[in-house]
Amino acid sequence: MSESGSNAAPLSGMTGFARVSGEASWGAWAWEAKSVNGRGLDVRVNTPAGFDALERSVKAEAGKHFKRGSLQVGLRIEANAGDAGVVVNQAAIETLVNAYRERSGGNLSGEALATLMTTKGVVEAGTTNLRDLAADSEVIETLSKGAEAALSQLKASRDQEGATLGPLLGGVIDQMEAVGTEAAVFARQQPKLLKARLEAQLAELKAEAAVDADRLAAEVALNAAKADIREELDRLTAHFESGRQLLREGSPVGRKLDFLAQELNREANTLCSKSASLDLTNAGLSLKALIDQFKEQAANVE
Repeated sequence: MSESGSNAAPLSGMTGFARVSGEASWGAWAWEAKSVNGRGLDVRVNTPAGFDALERSVKAEAGKHFKRGSLQVGLRIEANAGDAGVVVNQAAIETLVNAYRERSGGNLSGEALATLMTTKGVVEAGTTNLRDLAADSEVIETLSKGAEAALSQLKASRDQEGATLGPLLGGVIDQMEAVGTEAAVFARQQPKLLKARLEAQLAELKAEAAVDADRLAAEVALNAAKADIREELDRLTAHFESGRQLLREGSPVGRKLDFLAQELNREANTLCSKSASLDLTNAGLSLKALIDQFKEQAANVE
């Protein structure tokens, strides 16, 4: 049966969402972080221009919390407009004016200057505020703490998913073990069924009298050896215990669980190929269906 002892480490899922917001004298801010399944750890950070240092720190902080998953982390800032509702980027306009004079060889007309003022980045609303904020160490510290809180909440959300995945996966292992027990019972009938099948084939060929008892016994023994699934059943039992051990270890074990599902499927396929009865074949197919469930849920584990 599955175990969930107090010493078991927690599993973590890979999907979750978190949002942390705050307000300060300079405006309001909000971090949003969401995560979905991923083979490795992929962290993408979206921040306003000028906040590159925050992007680097968020990725470093995410690496402390997570080992797998595709993360999207975004920052929104609504800075107070203050006295600078509209700002002209002097450096940009001077560059455009100089370029115009070099090409035209003359001064700008009022119409040409108005056209240059519409160039993206020349006239901006609140740009000075954001640039000042990006250069303010206290602002950066506040936003960094907000990002840490968002990632901590995201970790808690993923842990909550893992808390449901553990018992679910353990239950599937229990079901697989029950099917394995049934398969062991059916397997004991293999030699008898193979002998009856061989005798029926000989009877159809009317060759039963031409085969002596020793030869028939040897042939039955050979076929029984080929159809022996005791090794497969033993390996399945070992795999079930390995799965429970991985669940007790806790995350990150998602990749190991995926590999275990492949090994379980290999044994189930062999069991079906060696089957001499419909009951054993059906047991093998039931086992494969459960393995598919196990693999599907294991894909959500970090």
